[in-house]
Amino acid sequence: MKTFLRILNYTPKIKSRLVLFFLFSILGIIFGAFNIVLVIPMLQVLFSRNINDPVPVLPDFSLSSDYVVGVFNHYFRLIIQENGSLNALLFVCGLIVLCVFLANAFRFLERVVATKIRVDLVRNIRLDIFSNVSRLHIGFFNSERKGDLISRFTNDVQEVEAAVMNSLKAVLKEPITIIVYFVMLFIISAKLTFFTLIVLPVIGGVLAEIIKRLKRQAKQSQESLGRIVNILDETFGGMRVVKAFNARGFIIRKMEEESDYYRKVSKSMSYKNELASPVSETLGVMIVAGIIFFGGNMVLSKDSSLAPETFLGFLAIFSMIIQPAKAFSNGITALQKGTASANRIFETIDTEPLIQSPPDAITIEQFQSEIEFINVSFAYNSERVLKNINLKIPKGKMIALVGPSGGGKSTLADLVPRFYDPTEGEVKIDGHALTRYNITSLRNQLGIVTQESILFNDTIFNNICFGSPKASEQDVIAAAKVANAHDFIMQSENGYDTIIGERGSKLSGGQRQRLSIARAVLKNPPILILDEATSALDTESEKLVQEALFNLMKNRTSIVIAHRLSTIQHADEIVVIQDGGIVERGTHAELTQKDGVYRKLSDFQNNDN
Repeated sequence: MKTFLRILNYTPKIKSRLVLFFLFSILGIIFGAFNIVLVIPMLQVLFSRNINDPVPVLPDFSLSSDYVVGVFNHYFRLIIQENGSLNALLFVCGLIVLCVFLANAFRFLERVVATKIRVDLVRNIRLDIFSNVSRLHIGFFNSERKGDLISRFTNDVQEVEAAVMNSLKAVLKEPITIIVYFVMLFIISAKLTFFTLIVLPVIGGVLAEIIKRLKRQAKQSQESLGRIVNILDETFGGMRVVKAFNARGFIIRKMEEESDYYRKVSKSMSYKNELASPVSETLGVMIVAGIIFFGGNMVLSKDSSLAPETFLGFLAIFSMIIQPAKAFSNGITALQKGTASANRIFETIDTEPLIQSPPDAITIEQFQSEIEFINVSFAYNSERVLKNINLKIPKGKMIALVGPSGGGKSTLADLVPRFYDPTEGEVKIDGHALTRYNITSLRNQLGIVTQESILFNDTIFNNICFGSPKASEQDVIAAAKVANAHDFIMQSENGYDTIIGERGSKLSGGQRQRLSIARAVLKNPPILILDEATSALDTESEKLVQEALFNLMKNRTSIVIAHRLSTIQHADEIVVIQDGGIVERGTHAELTQKDGVYRKLSDFQNNDN
């Protein structure tokens, strides 16, 4: 129930909306019940039973069922005596039509309120998932399956949506319906009603066991669906590799195995879900048969404690209880599935980002002097990647990080924007540890260009001004010119309004990289991080991109990670990182004079060329 209440809190004005839902539901139920109760006087007219009885006295007002029954009997007998049985029958038929109209009108209003609750809830819960996931640290996305996250955002939210609609009826409306009908049954015949209450718990016990088993399988089903989405995402994103390595059979087998598991769980869930309705219906018919026998005995007994038309009215009302009872059991089943999905959603929403601004965070307005790494070590889980790094990067200087792959260069650079925090030691900017700064203000000082150009399926203009929504057209064009991108943009189909496709698939590698550089130019940050920005390019593209990078790095503090040593020979300092530690440092000229790691890397690349 806690989970259900938390779900409902995602709807604005939930208290007032629930009050309206209750009000419209109760009024719809009452008028719907009156529609059935009116069958009794109609049968009295048709059976001509006691229609000549004197008109009963109009009772004194009171908030009781006896008062309502007394008023109705008074006017009903009055109509029979003054206007005859046919007009009395017409009067009852008119009341039935009026009750049906009012019942359906209030049901419509009830569904309008339920729809408002549902659509607002789905919107807000999706936004909350997206908002929280976007706050999480980079390491979270390395450990979590992207497909599973997408599944929570789509399939799990849909399950919650269905659960809310069913539970509003099952948990809130149907119990009220059953209570109202039972009150009327007690008024008609308390003895017969007590008999039904003795046998009804049998249905509840059987259905409770079915529902209990459904909850566990609902979670397994959603987890399996998340894995299927993940396989799809990886396959579609890596289709070139799949085809190049003739791995289609492997991928199909992987999908078959997961689909078979999902099929098995879904089939078992479906069997149990479908079993709930026929079981409840069969037990319900058995109970009705018992009531007919028990009530029929009362009608046929000598003292005739129950009139035939009253007994028929009792059966008509009791038959109306079966449907809400079935809806209640089905709704609880849906609620269990929705609860399993909601728990997966809240597991994501409740995940706290490991990287956060402190409560008393400092806002960095402008980078002043230096970046400093002090005894910095870092480990992914138990694997130590960086070991006791000590490094100063003065303002305005270009520092290059080189060394064998896997040495920790990118990890070291990722500590500056606080994608990760050091396991030991600290990183400082202008004398303050990064953990003391407000994260947003810290990252405002940084521009990042990576080996893989991260672009979006949008226009060239929007990709360049990504993160700078107030940029003017002149600013965007100026940034593109600095990045050597303006000429190819103008040659594109729609210029700056050209859609570049998913991840920039309509552009070449060099064009994508120059858009990434233009984006960094537009941001105009004082600190630049260039992570293998030219390593994946051909010679012609590299020349254009390298020129753009030089334009970008002017008068900025730059951390450049490079495998191609020719691109960083003019760096103010080159830091050689191997096995997580700094093994050499100096200028290009100084390091080539030593017989060290840098000299070997340089000789290897010169010989290769």
